[in-house]
Amino acid sequence: MTITEYNTCVKNYADAVYRFIYKNIKDEDKAKDIVQDTFEKMWLKVDNIIAEKAKSYLFTAAYNTMIDSIRKDKHKATYEEHYDDYLTTNNNYNDLKKVINLAFSKLNEIQKSVIMLRDYEGYSYEEIGKITGLNESQVKVYIYRARLNLKEYIGSLENVV
Repeated sequence: MTITEYNTCVKNYADAVYRFIYKNIKDEDKAKDIVQDTFEKMWLKVDNIIAEKAKSYLFTAAYNTMIDSIRKDKHKATYEEHYDDYLTTNNNYNDLKKVINLAFSKLNEIQKSVIMLRDYEGYSYEEIGKITGLNESQVKVYIYRARLNLKEYIGSLENVV
């Protein structure tokens, strides 16, 4: 990959990688750091990467960097995070986006990732498998279960609107 191709890759994919990471971890600063680390990793291996496969490399590296970051921070759980698990509310939401984001936050890490890659980024099952290290049938199962969880949490639109 040439420097020009690298710069084009940054220009074309930086926003998509950021959206993917931010949607999973909900922390702007951490998402920016992960994207930065991902592009740094790509720069260090720029001679070994084929330009046509740069997008796949970026999403795979970003996913792995995100998982490493989550694992590292997992033991740093705060009181608020534990406390939120025990709270229940019966709010009537008028903002569908808030309801969807709340439902999305209830998914586990892998379910968030596969849903984001499939529904937001448009990757095929095979591509998602390569990025996440899962086989195609596992990807389908995780997507199915994530969608069931979302459907169960959100319920019918009449309850939301």
